[in-house]
Amino acid sequence: MRRIIIMLAGLCALLCHTSCKSSKGEENSATTKFLVTSPLKMDTVVTREYVCQIRSIRNIELRAQEKGYLQQVAVDEGRPVKTGQLLFSIMPKLYEAEQAKAEAETKAAEIELQNTQTLADKNIVSKNELALANAKLQKAKAELSLAKTHLAFTEIRAPFDGIINRLNLKQGSLVGDGDLLTTLSDNSRMWVYFNVSEPEYLDYEASVKSKGEMKVNLLMANKQVFKYPGVVETIEGEFNNETGNIAFRATFPNPDKLLRHGETGSILMDMQLKNALIIPQKATMEVMDKKYVFVVDKNNIVRMKPITISAEMPDLYVVKDGLAENDRILLEGLRKVKDNDKITFDYEEPAKVIAQLKLPTE
Repeated sequence: MRRIIIMLAGLCALLCHTSCKSSKGEENSATTKFLVTSPLKMDTVVTREYVCQIRSIRNIELRAQEKGYLQQVAVDEGRPVKTGQLLFSIMPKLYEAEQAKAEAETKAAEIELQNTQTLADKNIVSKNELALANAKLQKAKAELSLAKTHLAFTEIRAPFDGIINRLNLKQGSLVGDGDLLTTLSDNSRMWVYFNVSEPEYLDYEASVKSKGEMKVNLLMANKQVFKYPGVVETIEGEFNNETGNIAFRATFPNPDKLLRHGETGSILMDMQLKNALIIPQKATMEVMDKKYVFVVDKNNIVRMKPITISAEMPDLYVVKDGLAENDRILLEGLRKVKDNDKITFDYEEPAKVIAQLKLPTE
């Protein structure tokens, strides 16, 4: 009996302590004065960031069109070249001999045609023999043209100004017809590709109709903004059904040749938002990768509510779902309250709160 009495006394003490602690917590949230505000609805501009791939406006493969030994490599990797500059030479001796043979056969065919023409004028040979001699000459000329083409193919020249990339074969290598020698990039301007979701695509179209062409910036891999802005020039014809995105292409000038084919970065695109619902970032908290705010109801009781963010700005969020313009949200002291706490607060106009933060406006 004595042991039971001791246990009951301990349980009463524990309940009393818990009750006092809970009452003290409720008293603290009731006596502490919190700061409350509301979302601000207004037109604004947000900068959206898209991962991108940077490509030269022209990037081509240079391949051998004839077989033979690589006799000369006239350029080094990474060096600029000019249109028509000699890059590679494949041993031309065989093709020079074929051209000489074709020239001799053409000369012989010309002489034969002249003799046949003389005989035809004297009615010694028929017109058919004259036509045959003429056909032989045309065939010889065609073979000579083909031999010259083969010989020309032993020299690979730059089709445009650009930068030579890695050399796949070295001087003295045996080259086969179609072997890849190197690639050539024209980096005077760069094409930058990035994917945009369907809602953002619709926002873009609305913005272009109101403002004209869309200028964008490029955030490079070192987190520096490329100093020359680009222009969105084209959009692909259809959406990718698997991702729900559509590809955009922006063109950037590259006078300093800083950008190279194959680089990556991020496109920074300013998009105009009409009637955006804006809240301070400090009014939110994150739980399991989801954003929440404390909404204060008409009885001054706080309730945690999930929200969806559509865009982010310095110190601010643009809310897509979860809040209305007239909702009251807790601005400070989020970690001092919990669901269903009753609070006292001071209300501050959202325009005044936002004015103290960073906000790009029209």
